[in-house]
Amino acid sequence: MRADTSIARKTRRGTRRRAVPILATPPLPVLVGGTALVLTGALGLWQLLPDVEPTVGAGHGRGMSQVGAFDNARAGWNAEEILGHYYPGAELGQIGATTIGVRLQAQDDATLDTYAAAGAQVAGRMIGPGEAAHLTPMPDGGASVVVTAGCDGEVLWQSATDDPYVYPIGAGPGRPADEHLTLCGGTAYRGALGVALENGSYRTVNQVDIEDYLAGVLPAEMQANWADQGAFEALRAQAIAARSYALAEDRYPYAQTCDTTDCQVYPGTVKEDARTTDAVAATVGTVLLRDGLILRSEYSAAPDGGRPADIETFAVGPAPGDLVESLPIPALPELPADPGPTIEALAGESVIDTEYRRLGGPGSSIGAPIGPEMMLPQRAGTYRLYTNGVIVATKTLGAQVVDFSTLLQLVPEVGDQVPGSAGSRPKPGGAQGDPLVEGAPQLPDLADVGPAPDPNAAPDPNAATDPGAATGPGAATGPGVSTDPNAAATPDASGTDAAPGPEMSSGVDPNFAPEQILEPDPGAVPPPLQPNAVPTE
Repeated sequence: MRADTSIARKTRRGTRRRAVPILATPPLPVLVGGTALVLTGALGLWQLLPDVEPTVGAGHGRGMSQVGAFDNARAGWNAEEILGHYYPGAELGQIGATTIGVRLQAQDDATLDTYAAAGAQVAGRMIGPGEAAHLTPMPDGGASVVVTAGCDGEVLWQSATDDPYVYPIGAGPGRPADEHLTLCGGTAYRGALGVALENGSYRTVNQVDIEDYLAGVLPAEMQANWADQGAFEALRAQAIAARSYALAEDRYPYAQTCDTTDCQVYPGTVKEDARTTDAVAATVGTVLLRDGLILRSEYSAAPDGGRPADIETFAVGPAPGDLVESLPIPALPELPADPGPTIEALAGESVIDTEYRRLGGPGSSIGAPIGPEMMLPQRAGTYRLYTNGVIVATKTLGAQVVDFSTLLQLVPEVGDQVPGSAGSRPKPGGAQGDPLVEGAPQLPDLADVGPAPDPNAAPDPNAATDPGAATGPGAATGPGVSTDPNAAATPDASGTDAAPGPEMSSGVDPNFAPEQILEPDPGAVPPPLQPNAVPTE
């Protein structure tokens, strides 16, 4: 026996009402194997058929029962009738294309390490197929970015950006699998992946079209094979309830919902199934409303079939018209037609890139870059080699030009990367005899790494006149040694070493302790990270 109750359908063009039957209280007789059984709540048809168990536990029992939805669908009910029974007084509404932010809780306190087989976009730049982006959230809302060849290969480039997301190469829902972003050592996700900070802790967020999101949720919340058991309408009802629940959520400043049973189970693309995807497509944009607002339509796998809910006890979210519509992937910046800022500058260049551009770029006396930016020991900062010198960036000193000898004291293992013709310090005349880069100060040598120069010792004239002198950590580079191979080092009248000329001024506070160079910098761009495996149940 059924009773008719009105359920309204609201759209952006108005409201229309139609009669929707809901389940009356007498038990529903069902034929199984020629025998009439009565479903009394304690026993349902789902318990009598193979492979129709709910995918999660029984749950809290509020709202729609997935078990009851299966039984009712098998009895010939459509999704609207099932929802009308479990959410009496609710209305049906329609939304447009909408993006939702999902916190990936298994990624809590981890950096984001991701790639796509077809390539991706990050920090306003394209990364190639299989190249991995490693993002660390920054306090200002941006992120530091390191791009590697594969998840743990060599560093290709690194930078900082105020847009802390990695985007697929194509916009819109329903993108092919090779465009999905995959966690290094983990699963794949549709949409964009980004990072955020919550009370100093790292968070990973999936910004994804609501319909793509439901393609991952539905087979994790209900068995896809229910469609083969005559319960496709239960899947449709689940799609509408899950869409409504997610859009009514507002859990975090950086994401609306999460991906576990605390919210709705969402494992990315790993469980996607054509049968559940069809159920999502058959209900696209449909939500449950209460007083014109999206209903947080709770549901569970209550085995007794559940009971109609008092929807006044459920929270509500925004109205359909107040949702933020899906945003397109940010366009890549266009390269300038004439010489000017590089793509790094347009996409959020690093401190070193900015200093190099200020000095004049490849046309300056520091020369052309050799390799990517790299980390200093103890995360003290970053450095980059050039043909005639090095630019080092630290939080304390900013970006400064230093000589190869200073770098070798900081990072001895880069000795084989230093140009063979390089002296212990960039020559005042540069490679072509040009004056030293104006305004480029020199860092003092480290006193705690390698032998420190003795200010009272007579300088070795061979160290000043031999153009092939060693440039390693033990090379003489103290203030008493001339860097001009044609000049001899002579002490001044006081018996001490001559003060360096203006062009060789260190440009730093004389009270500055050299060891401060290697003070850890919490804001430094991190080194390449190892794959971050996602735990599996």
